[in-house]
Amino acid sequence: MSNENTRQLLIVEDDLALQKQLKWSLDAFDAILASDGTSAVQQFRRHQPAVVTMDLGLPPDQDSVSEGFKLLERLLELEPATKVIVLTGQNDHANALRAIRLGAYDFLSKPVDPDVLSLTVERAFRLHELQEENRRLQRGQPNDALGGLLTRDPQMVKVCRMVERVAPSDATVLILGESGTGKEVLAQGLHAASRRSGKFVAINCAAIPEALLESELFGYEKGAFTGATKTTVGKIETAHGGTLMLDEIGDLPMALQAKLLRFLQERSIERLGGRGEIAVDVRVVGATHQDLQALIAEGRFREDLYYRLAEIVVEVPPLRERMGDAVLLAHAFVKRFASELRRPGLSLGEDAQAIIERWKWPGNVRELQNVIKRAVIMAEHERIAGSDLSIRGVQDDGRQPVNAELDLRLVRERAEREAVVKALARTDGNIVRAAELLGVSRPTLYDLMNRLQLK
Repeated sequence: MSNENTRQLLIVEDDLALQKQLKWSLDAFDAILASDGTSAVQQFRRHQPAVVTMDLGLPPDQDSVSEGFKLLERLLELEPATKVIVLTGQNDHANALRAIRLGAYDFLSKPVDPDVLSLTVERAFRLHELQEENRRLQRGQPNDALGGLLTRDPQMVKVCRMVERVAPSDATVLILGESGTGKEVLAQGLHAASRRSGKFVAINCAAIPEALLESELFGYEKGAFTGATKTTVGKIETAHGGTLMLDEIGDLPMALQAKLLRFLQERSIERLGGRGEIAVDVRVVGATHQDLQALIAEGRFREDLYYRLAEIVVEVPPLRERMGDAVLLAHAFVKRFASELRRPGLSLGEDAQAIIERWKWPGNVRELQNVIKRAVIMAEHERIAGSDLSIRGVQDDGRQPVNAELDLRLVRERAEREAVVKALARTDGNIVRAAELLGVSRPTLYDLMNRLQLK
């Protein structure tokens, strides 16, 4: 559940005067009102409050408790962690106990003392928060988006920090990056950091045939089409209270783009063959490797949908641009796959590390993972050699030490050579002006040129 919703309270009461009185006495909370079971379920699904107060006698049969118990069961079915406080008549002790057995948090007899009610609601919120925190700790979920992503690259760390800042809000997020860069890992991190109580649901818009994609997203009613033998909930409804990731959203057909735009505007859906609107509270995360601006220019992607999706845009750098991440991830993958294959002593050799650093990784992290998995399976010795890697474009040629990239003397010499050559080129060989550009004296520049054999 989003942090913004943890103090929202649903008051279900058909007596409008009493409803107004309850709201006034509970003004410390963000109260949402409902007067019957149907509106209560709609408000609950839309706002997903942590605490509910409700009367058992509800329309259309206020003299009976049947509607109240139906609503209690429905709310706890939608979200078992909800704290429901039942308000009963003075002589309704048996029904109060029945409500507790069904899962209600507490009951209070009417007329309710405002101070007692306020204290009970406050305690219910506090218990809900503690239980949510306990569940998070038991799941071992980290508080930040970096928990599922291994990196030391400054660019990537900045991306993760951005995801952490965005997570508590309900803003729609668009994640852009090449295939295999870890967009879904970031989306899962976003969901974990948001503490939304619902599921993380991902659907690949490019992997499902166009004819089936609409029913996968929005669901369908029984009899909506041939073969629809039962009502089926779509991915959007499944993600209610959680996060929906629309992967490869650039491949979404134009007809579905219009329907998705309507959902993002209205926050409600209509199943195929259905006639009623269903309110859905879901955080939407779009992801694609495509250039959506180019698709818009070609008329293949709606500009208004783009701006709905791109409230926050996160650009994930490719692996080749992440300083040191390729080898860092490779070590982690070796440990994981070696453990799975019961080869605990396996490690990466220096020549293999050098090749990993030099390869451009067009398939990004996904390609690296596949390469390492194969190497762990095929390696004959306890150290994975360069020859064990299924990379044909780069091999160690033996002309420089394997760790040449880390030799400060060689690194400094290359940097000095590059700077002097550029300065001389910009000044058309003028030594005085080149020395000024480099911030050194003319004799120092001459010494550099002699040492670097640039004369």
